[in-house]
Amino acid sequence: MFWYQQPPRNKMKLVATTSTWIKSSYEEGYSEAKFEISKDNNDYSVMTIKNLTSKDAATYFCAASDH
Repeated sequence: MFWYQQPPRNKMKLVATTSTWIKSSYEEGYSEAKFEISKDNNDYSVMTIKNLTSKDAATYFCAASDH
């Protein structure tokens, strides 16, 4: 599962990658302290953004892969 952030009028950026068998891996500038990812096997994943500020205003996307 891949989580992305796209702020208004900016490019989409990868926030984190996660899978069933490994701990979530965060890109530079992102952390579990701010972007908490929970998962339930391969069925679904939820990203919770903590302590929201105006800088968090964006469209967030998730993408899944069968690999």
